[in-house]
Amino acid sequence: MKRIPIFCLLALPLLVLAQDSGFTPLFNGKALTGWKNPYDWGKAEVVDGEIHLTADKKFFLVTEKEYGDFIFEGEILLPEGKANSGFMFRCHVEPNKVFGYQAEVDGSDRRWSGGLYDEGRNRWIWPGKKGNSKLQEALDWEKESQAHFAKDAVRNALKRNDWNTYRITCQGNKIKIEVNGVVTTEVENDIDSKGPVGIQHHGEKGQTYKFRNLRIKEL
Repeated sequence: MKRIPIFCLLALPLLVLAQDSGFTPLFNGKALTGWKNPYDWGKAEVVDGEIHLTADKKFFLVTEKEYGDFIFEGEILLPEGKANSGFMFRCHVEPNKVFGYQAEVDGSDRRWSGGLYDEGRNRWIWPGKKGNSKLQEALDWEKESQAHFAKDAVRNALKRNDWNTYRITCQGNKIKIEVNGVVTTEVENDIDSKGPVGIQHHGEKGQTYKFRNLRIKEL
């Protein structure tokens, strides 16, 4: 696994995003067609053109279709209070279990939103941190990755109490994550090459996680 140099982008105008061609909606704003809940718990419903997830335990809603090389875009609004979520991609789905790559949506003061987390396996890939990472490569770049997430542009990429646009690009072993136009992660990793896309409820009782404008362009 090899890191690609990190760089930051200014937020792209919505008009530019709207003109991107080749995207297919993953959510039509009316029904959860093409999605499934592999858990025995958790509620997913469509409310005013948004997907709302509510639960008392962590669960993921995932696509029925698998994707390999793609550009994915989606918007998320975290609930107030303690909250943490993520967009799964190239993930693995079993009864009552989803694991694999996750673009982190971090509602805490740690502010690691846009980091690459390996749910249920190796934990943090980027940024790496002793005690939080199992891969040696992640530990090798701990100092650099922590410094990257301390930068104002990256640290403040997530709007804690507003909608946030995530863009995930996967092509071969190259993975890039952007939060509101800021490149937060750009690495090479070949653990997984194909799998469903998913959205997460972290399990806080009574909380509702909201998602909208989910779409994908296969490469």
